[in-house]
Amino acid sequence: MLHLEKLDPFKQISSSLIQEINRIGKIHLFSKGMPAMSSDDTLKYFYIVISGRIKVYQYNPHNNREQTLYLLSHADMFDVLTVLDRDYHEVMTTALDDTEVLVLPIDKVREWIDTNPAFNRAFFPYMARQMRQIEELATDLSLYDTSTRLMKLILKNLNLKNSLSPLGLLHKLSHEEIASMIGTVRHVVNRHLQQLKKEGILHIERKKLAIDNVDKLLKKIENDY
Repeated sequence: MLHLEKLDPFKQISSSLIQEINRIGKIHLFSKGMPAMSSDDTLKYFYIVISGRIKVYQYNPHNNREQTLYLLSHADMFDVLTVLDRDYHEVMTTALDDTEVLVLPIDKVREWIDTNPAFNRAFFPYMARQMRQIEELATDLSLYDTSTRLMKLILKNLNLKNSLSPLGLLHKLSHEEIASMIGTVRHVVNRHLQQLKKEGILHIERKKLAIDNVDKLLKKIENDY
């Protein structure tokens, strides 16, 4: 049985609802590099990520460009839009790691939203955070250059208390994946990273980014605003 009560933001829901979720939910594994849930799937099912990362993105086949909308990880939900409007959400998904998800019938999730205030207290703040994330992405793409967008992304994911993954969702991501998150291409990210390395802000160790001077990073972002 999945111990859902250990997952934020579900720590406050009742034990009876946890038991129901654990009873009807199914665990599914998406292998690294493979497509994850499809838009057709999300018309029928709702997903909660247990472990690993899933990229949610748009793709333009005419210029072969991608724009990452979200990186879903531990305790993230998908797809909150389809839950609410019952409409087809045309996005693409790829598992960036071997990823484990909890799969729930979407009609059951809608029932909990209608009848269970505790579930609402978990669901709606999460939905608001996703909306803020998309608003921030739109603002960054419109108002800041690629260098500033990259530095803001690094700073947003920085967690120096976690020695195993100090850059959070960016851990072991390729430069191409990072480029997709800030609306640019790999060689532009490479150029910016080399400049940050030259300035003593970071270094690249075994294809992983490591931050050397957070104060310099903060000051550079402030100067670029």
